[in-house]
Amino acid sequence: MKLPYAEPYRIKMVEPIGQSTPEEREQWIKEADYNLFNLSSSKVFIDLLTDSGTGAMSDKQWAALMRGDESYAGARSFEELKQTVYNITGYQYLLPTHQGRAAENVLFSAMVKEGDVIPGNSHFDTTKGHIEFRKAHAIDCTIDEAFDTELEHPFKGNIDLVKLEEVYKKYTKEKIPFCLVTITCNSSGGQPVSIENVKAVKELSDRYGIPLIFDSARFAENAYFIKKREKGQEHRSIKEICKEIFSYGIGMTMSSKKDGLVNIGGFIALNNEEIFRTASNFTIIYEGFITYGGMAGRDMAALAVGLDEATEFDYLESRITQIEYLGNLLIEWGIPIQRPIGGHAIFIDALKFLPNVPREEFPAQTLGIELYKEAGVRGVEIGTILADRDPETRENRYPKMELLRLAIPRRTYTNNHMYYVAVALKNIFERRNEITKGYNITWESPILRHFTVKLEAAK
Repeated sequence: MKLPYAEPYRIKMVEPIGQSTPEEREQWIKEADYNLFNLSSSKVFIDLLTDSGTGAMSDKQWAALMRGDESYAGARSFEELKQTVYNITGYQYLLPTHQGRAAENVLFSAMVKEGDVIPGNSHFDTTKGHIEFRKAHAIDCTIDEAFDTELEHPFKGNIDLVKLEEVYKKYTKEKIPFCLVTITCNSSGGQPVSIENVKAVKELSDRYGIPLIFDSARFAENAYFIKKREKGQEHRSIKEICKEIFSYGIGMTMSSKKDGLVNIGGFIALNNEEIFRTASNFTIIYEGFITYGGMAGRDMAALAVGLDEATEFDYLESRITQIEYLGNLLIEWGIPIQRPIGGHAIFIDALKFLPNVPREEFPAQTLGIELYKEAGVRGVEIGTILADRDPETRENRYPKMELLRLAIPRRTYTNNHMYYVAVALKNIFERRNEITKGYNITWESPILRHFTVKLEAAK
C-alpha cells in the first residue's frame, strides 16, 4: 500500500478557540453591522478571513526573534534579511516596510502620478486603492479564462498579451510607469502565472520601454504551481524558479505576512538605483529609517528565516495539499468553486451558489454571513463590495466574479478543521434555494469600503 501524505512538521504548542451557538452568532453578526471584519476574533471558531499574518512560525523563526538586533541604523537583522532577499530574488536594494500596503504606498509615491495607467493581472484591493488614491487607473489585462470558474486552466493568473499591447498602444510610455504582475493572482482565485507568460510579458513590455514590477505576496506558492504544472519546470527547485521569475522585473513589493511566514512586515526590493533613492525618501517619511522601515529587528530576523522556509518544496507541498483537501471535498459535494484549486484559499462562486440573491444585494457577502451563522467560520467577500465604486461615476463596479474567499492560515489548522468548514458549506448549499435576500449598504467609506462598510438585511 502506498503511504499516505503526512505533514513535514509536528505541533509543539496549541491555542484554544471557543465555540458558540447559532443564536449567539446571529446576534453578534447583527451587532457587527453584517461586516465580518467587525467581529471580535473571540466570536469566531475557524478564522479564514485572511492568510495575512495569521500563520504559525517555526521554532527557528522563534529563535531568530530572540537574536534580533534592534539598532536604529545598519542592524545585523537588516543585513541578514537583505542577503536572504538577494539570494531568492537577485534584487540588491531593499527597503523594509511594516506591511505590504506600506510597500505599495512607498513605491507608488515614487513611481505613480495623476493620470498614469497601471496594467496588470487583476490588481488586488489595496493595490488598486493606492493607484486610484493618486488619481491614476488600474487596467485589468487578465486572460478571459480566469473568469470562468468551471474551466480547468493551469495558469489563470496569466496576463493576456493582446489586452496588454492595446494598453501600450493607447497610452504613451510616460503614462505607464510599469506593468504590475501579481503572483499568485489573488483576485482571480489565488491563480498562478507561468514563467512562459512572464517571459512573454517581459518581451512585449521591453518593446515599449515599460518595466515590470511584481506584487509578490505569494510568490513561493506561484513557484510551486510552476514546478507542478509547467512543462520543463518539474525538476527545478522552488528557489531556482523564484530567481528566474524575478530576473524579468526591476523590482517587487512584498507583504511578508503571506509567503514570509511572519505576523507583520513587508518590503520593497529593487535592481534600479534611481528608483531606490527616490523611494528611500518616502520610506523615511512614511515608515522609518531605510534599514528598518517600520519593522523591529526581531521581526526582520524572523522574516529572513521565513523566506528561506517558504521557498522549500516540502513546506509548500504541505500547505497546498491541505487547501486541495478542502477544495476537493467541496467539488465532490457539487459546490461551485474556482478551478483548478489555487494557492492560499478556496474561492466559492457565490453567483452559482446563491442564484436567487440579486447582484445588488451582494451574494458573496450574503454567503459569508450565512457561513458564519451556520458554523462560526469567517471568510471574506471578493466581489462587488470589495470592487468599490467607480471613482468618477460613483456607481457600484460589478466584477466578473463574485467570490467568497476562504483563506487558509499557514501551519495553523488541521484537516479536521477543513472538514468542518466543508460540512458547514454543504449544509448551506442544501438549503440554498431558501436564501433569496441579501444585504444593503447603510454606510460606506469613499475608498476601500469593504473593511468598514455597514450593512442591513434587505427587506
